[in-house]
Amino acid sequence: MQAATVYQLDIVLTADARIIVGRLGEFLFPAGRYVYTGSACRNLAARIDRHLSRDKKLRWHIDYLLEVESAEVVGVRLFEDGECVVNQTTEGIVVAPGFGASDCSSGCGSHLKYCGRSECLAVSANVHL
Repeated sequence: MQAATVYQLDIVLTADARIIVGRLGEFLFPAGRYVYTGSACRNLAARIDRHLSRDKKLRWHIDYLLEVESAEVVGVRLFEDGECVVNQTTEGIVVAPGFGASDCSSGCGSHLKYCGRSECLAVSANVHL
């Protein structure tokens, strides 16, 4: 069995938030459910723990969203499939083009999806719970 290297953060934003996301610029994030798809070839647990921490330097696009007081990670899923495969099989819409996808060569457009009031679900069969 292959080790998981891809993760999704299930995020709830309880209030609309206008956020400047590093060099990407400013976006309005409507209240609701989001899913962020990321990967880590090494130290996956450490990467996820970092995302869950409130005390960190803003380094990745997701850090800007998660620093907002009304944002909370309510779940984490792990996958064996590739990051873009998981992202592309996850329902939702893009509200911040380029978010988390600066190194994406698969045309995802964003690795953050907005699902309104519903949980964002991936169709990938290779999930670790």
